Amino acid sequence: MWWTNFKSLGARSSRLRGERRSVPRVNLNYCESIKISRSAEELYDLIADVTRTGEWSPICKSCWWDDGDGPRVGAWFTGRNETPERTWETRSEVVAAERGREFAFEVGGSWVRWSFVFTAGDQETEVTESWEFLPGGIARFSERFGAEAPAQIAERTEAAHQGIPATLAAIKRIAELT
Repeated sequence: MWWTNFKSLGARSSRLRGERRSVPRVNLNYCESIKISRSAEELYDLIADVTRTGEWSPICKSCWWDDGDGPRVGAWFTGRNETPERTWETRSEVVAAERGREFAFEVGGSWVRWSFVFTAGDQETEVTESWEFLPGGIARFSERFGAEAPAQIAERTEAAHQGIPATLAAIKRIAELT
């Protein structure tokens, strides 16, 4: 199947279910960092409060904890996402919750991993936001989109590449105002 070697696909023609099409080079993980004048614990508390995600995310407009839960490993939350083309909801599971160190969750429980890692410095904290399209997500997209899966994955990848720097800049602005 096409997704087996998806990470190594280059900008070239390939056959997907009998169609000849161009497949863009896609890197299925991405991260950026920013330094913020707040403690690692304060930044963790801000970001792990998923009910505030809509304040800084360009796509995720709101989140809420399922069953009144909170930021702990194994907890689930739902996010409402919006683009000009569509609106949808996803459920995510918290997979790392170490105050002042890391907050991470997996969309769909195994599709895409989002992570925030906090590295404390003397006067500021470096926050690294990471995104990774997981094998479960590739399989899910193949099932859902068939031959259009590579284009859909490339679209989500581009959204992450554009969204991460915007998210980090907004988090910095919000954190440093308080």
